[in-house]
Amino acid sequence: MVFSEQLFDFLVELATHNDREWFNARKDLYESVLREPALEYIRQIADPLADISPHMNASDRKQGGSLMRIYRDVRFSRDKSPYKTNVGIQFRHESGKDVHAPGYYLHIAADDCFIGVGSYMPDRDALAAYRRAIDEHPRDWLEIKKLTETDDWELGGHRDSLKRPPRGYTADHPLIEDIKRKHFIITHYLDIEDVTAPDFVDYSIEKFKESREWMAFLTKAIGLPF
Repeated sequence: MVFSEQLFDFLVELATHNDREWFNARKDLYESVLREPALEYIRQIADPLADISPHMNASDRKQGGSLMRIYRDVRFSRDKSPYKTNVGIQFRHESGKDVHAPGYYLHIAADDCFIGVGSYMPDRDALAAYRRAIDEHPRDWLEIKKLTETDDWELGGHRDSLKRPPRGYTADHPLIEDIKRKHFIITHYLDIEDVTAPDFVDYSIEKFKESREWMAFLTKAIGLPF
């Protein structure tokens, strides 16, 4: 077992006491139930992930690695709470520098756990490339999209779609609802029991394998190796 129920207890308490004094007094607890287990998860994922794609990064560096910072950027936010109340781990493409790069993502929160696969808020050029790939390879797109017709995976983002077709596409395009998307993420939701199970690393890898063709389509669409 990598993650324990103590992690969820810690996240619940952090949401209630989201201040530096409380956190600093429990820094050792943060290290033992959150940070170190997350880094160990990354270490165990690295080799099997490389078998899926050698171009996805699994870095256990404490700073700038796959584990996202717990400290919030509050500069432009009305909410000045200093800490995130979730664990975020992203295995992104080696060419990417931030969370907008295509990749695999694990989200752990007291009330919401999931695996996300794809590209979140891609930049303008990447978004145009994804839309072009759907337009030019409709059969491939519809084939990989079948994964989201199962109970295991969900293709969200409808609320964030464009209201009108993007430039160059007409409203009667057969795949216009997909072309209007701003994100290309599929989601597999998890229970706490999944996350704390002894085989959670293996479980994660199985989900990464299931979604391999989705990731391959997106990375190739923007001219990257998979």
